[in-house]
Amino acid sequence: MPTDAPTRAADRDTSAADRVTGLDALELGGRQVEKRTLGRLGVTVWRSAWPKLLAIGIAIALWQAVYWAELRPPYALPSPGEVFSELGSLLSTGEFWKSIQLTMTRAITGFALAVLLGTVIGAAVARFSPLRAAIGSLITGLQTMPSIMWFPLAILLFQISESAIMFVVVIGATPSVANGLISGIDYVPRTWLRVGQVLGMRGFAKYRHLILPASLPSFISGLKQGWAFSWRSLMAGELLVIVPGALSIGARMQGARDLVNAPLVVAYIIVVLILGILIDILFNAADNALRRRWGLTAS
Repeated sequence: MPTDAPTRAADRDTSAADRVTGLDALELGGRQVEKRTLGRLGVTVWRSAWPKLLAIGIAIALWQAVYWAELRPPYALPSPGEVFSELGSLLSTGEFWKSIQLTMTRAITGFALAVLLGTVIGAAVARFSPLRAAIGSLITGLQTMPSIMWFPLAILLFQISESAIMFVVVIGATPSVANGLISGIDYVPRTWLRVGQVLGMRGFAKYRHLILPASLPSFISGLKQGWAFSWRSLMAGELLVIVPGALSIGARMQGARDLVNAPLVVAYIIVVLILGILIDILFNAADNALRRRWGLTAS
């Protein structure tokens, strides 16, 4: 019996050492998995980013070549170095960020109103055949109409004010939102409608739980197109309708043009481009999430 005690003690020591070793291995294994995950994420990000970076590099190289060729005078076409230097100076000023805030507030407010009106109009037109016969073609006609054509009327109606800009932004985006919803509702499978009827869906419940979710892919496409119309309308409005005391991106860009400050003009063009790309990324993320939910792409 005395000889068994050291053996049991040695077994306990070995067991404890094995547990510690197992915990160390588990921790190291978890770290390795985390490193592999981060590595795959880095590869995915790089694969997505390098074509964009290459395109930007080519565009800047062509821009620099045109500048060196002196096809336009330097005061009209500045070099990339001048523009990016001006852009860096802009980013460090509070006035610049206030103009971004004002422009984006206008954009989001106008687009939200357009989505509200477009959704109501689209649902009504898709629901009532006489209404579609009456204004269906009108909605498409309004969608194809250039937004800048509305500004003379907007100025007559609302003078030089925020309302004039909002009017054009809303009327420019609403038809696209409405047409997106109408198209989505039209392509809801008839089988789904019959199943909903069997399940007792009627009236608002039918739209809430069946038709509207089924029309989401086309509706999101309409929202994306509506945003593009509202963004273009807003930029045109800020250049044409300079509201006193409201120094938005468009107003500051117009001021730079009046002062023949070409680097600042091009810098604001780049800012507008970047904002548009960021919003487009958000819409693409929403679209991809919806496609994954519907099983149309790999998760």
